[in-house]
Amino acid sequence: MFRLFVHSLLGLSGSYAFTWGLVAIGVASLVALDIDYHEAEVTLMLLAFLVFLPLFLWSFASPRQGRVMALLFGGAALMTSAAWAIQRAVLA
Repeated sequence: MFRLFVHSLLGLSGSYAFTWGLVAIGVASLVALDIDYHEAEVTLMLLAFLVFLPLFLWSFASPRQGRVMALLFGGAALMTSAAWAIQRAVLA
């Protein structure tokens, strides 16, 4: 029972982090391409709605939790740092 709880908690947090990184880099990239911030935000939030659920289901169903978590959290870290760099370049 505890293992199922940890499995689902890791899947939920990893999927959320990956989706958040995707939205961050997407909004930063679209703003850098001179699209209005609010339009970019709404567009990426609608996309996030479609991305989060399949990611969570995949992470929950996968037998290799280590690889899945490395991919989700690693991808989230890379996308978030890239979004940060894009934002700094846009604001400079």
